[in-house]
Amino acid sequence: MMAMLFAQRVILGKTEFSAVPNKLKEQVAEILVNECGLPELVPTEYGGTAE
Repeated sequence: MMAMLFAQRVILGKTEFSAVPNKLKEQVAEILVNECGLPELVPTEYGGTAE
């Protein structure tokens, strides 16, 4: 539930991915890449394409 909240905040530009709590970063990255198709919002270390 919290991961989805943070994913939405990243999508809306209200929160940077770097500000997501460490415990949730993997889950948020998975949501952004696999469910939302937005790898450009996720750093490469978490499977995205953002630098």
